[in-house]
Amino acid sequence: MNRRIFIIANPAAGQDSFDVKGLNALFGQAGVDWDVKFTKQWGDGLQLAKEARDAGVDVVAAYGGDGTVAEVASGLVGSDVPLAILPGGTANVMSVELGIPNRFVDACALIAGDHIATRAVDVGLVDDRYFILRVSVGLEAKMVEGADRTLKDRLGNLAYGLSALRALRAQEVVRYEFDLDGKTVIEEGIACVVANSGNLGLPGLRMAPDIDVGDGLLDVVVVNNTNLATVRGLVASILGQEGIAVSPEEELPANQVRSFVHWQAREVGLRSTPAGVVQCDGEMIGETPKRIRVIPGAVKIVVPVPTLTASG
Repeated sequence: MNRRIFIIANPAAGQDSFDVKGLNALFGQAGVDWDVKFTKQWGDGLQLAKEARDAGVDVVAAYGGDGTVAEVASGLVGSDVPLAILPGGTANVMSVELGIPNRFVDACALIAGDHIATRAVDVGLVDDRYFILRVSVGLEAKMVEGADRTLKDRLGNLAYGLSALRALRAQEVVRYEFDLDGKTVIEEGIACVVANSGNLGLPGLRMAPDIDVGDGLLDVVVVNNTNLATVRGLVASILGQEGIAVSPEEELPANQVRSFVHWQAREVGLRSTPAGVVQCDGEMIGETPKRIRVIPGAVKIVVPVPTLTASG
């Protein structure tokens, strides 16, 4: 029986790499039965993923940026149907996190072969909305809010750059109060991130080295000063690789005080003074306070087949 693959594609994705001809040739040679549908508005990806799951397909693939991936993943939470990521956005943070090839044809090849490798990935839940990357308040959230749809339609990725400059000029110190698995913690800073993934969109650049998408924990990070590498890292994660350039070498040396504090928890209550806008995987979801929890291993994502190394 041929493998059945259903692709959900966002035509507004940042890259113009969706190659129907190449896809048909690849899947045809592999004997894969495939179909594709395009999203028109937010919510389509979630609904299409649920329909594909219920129809019994073998793999659901998402073509687009991290917002599209998160939306499609939401329709597969708790399901045995794996999600394949076909990077089509600007940053593609989750694909970088999992080592998924950035080239469209190479990513498609992961689901065309005889063997498909998957990794169980945690999913966060804030209010009634799932996320795979992070929820944030402060600098990053204001960057997302400032780049509204009208500005993005007119200026494209430059909209985020202009919004980032405004947010950096208007940054303020906020008092964050957390309930971390029942323990109260208070910290001041310019940004707060509740992360499932620690990757900032570039290989080797992370908020913290011990943030793992499969550890069953959320990572709460407060950026409490304007260290250049950390702030530029947050900006770069929104702008993507064509935005502000950041390299791992810009991180603080080991003998210097870090520019952020970091905790881990399964459930997080988040309050801020003053109240702040909240973004979730690139979408605005109101203001603080918020309650956030992790769902361990909620989605299976297709990853490159591990390379076996010789022992001895």
